[in-house]
Amino acid sequence: MLPVAPEGYPFILVPGLSAALLFLFGYQLAAGLLLLVALACLAFFRDPLRTSHAPPDAILSPADGRVLSVAPAPAAVAPLGLATQLSIFMSPADVHVNRAPISGTVREVRLVAGRKFPAFRDKASELNEHSFVVLEGEGVTVAYKQIAGALARRVVCDLEPGQGVTRGQRVGMIKFGSRVDLFLPPSAHVLVAAGERTRAGLTVVARLAQGGES
Repeated sequence: MLPVAPEGYPFILVPGLSAALLFLFGYQLAAGLLLLVALACLAFFRDPLRTSHAPPDAILSPADGRVLSVAPAPAAVAPLGLATQLSIFMSPADVHVNRAPISGTVREVRLVAGRKFPAFRDKASELNEHSFVVLEGEGVTVAYKQIAGALARRVVCDLEPGQGVTRGQRVGMIKFGSRVDLFLPPSAHVLVAAGERTRAGLTVVARLAQGGES
């Protein structure tokens, strides 16, 4: 059976049950349309089980999608010692469950209200609704943003400050089209480039030049 994120149950069950009722009362066309909606939501909220065997110094992708850019990090994250921003665009067809890029402790969680610009635009990172999470591992700190897009209606962050996380652990999701920005320290050697595809909790997007995380 296809694993499904709990956040998707209302979006799947409501049109699915409505389709069944309409079919019983003879409204086959309407039932068929609602069934298609339920199946589309089932596909969107899929939550596949994933296990990584990457080496300890590997930083994993926090999101499924396509790499938009690899660029210098904005000045706002400089005090954290983060130098590189890696942006991943998640289309509605991608798995939207996000996963921890490293193991460690949640140092900060910030939820910021904002706009709904298309997630692939540069200004979306700063102006759109987003969560900002800082993870402190063994000798390394990384951060990431879950950014709502034009279609996204809600950012779901499952973490709280002080909580421990394991690399590849499910940490939340963004509903219906979005983007994740990953901020890396100078010691991280990025292994992906714009246009490449990533899979959350599986794709190694960077390796630490010194030290590592457990």
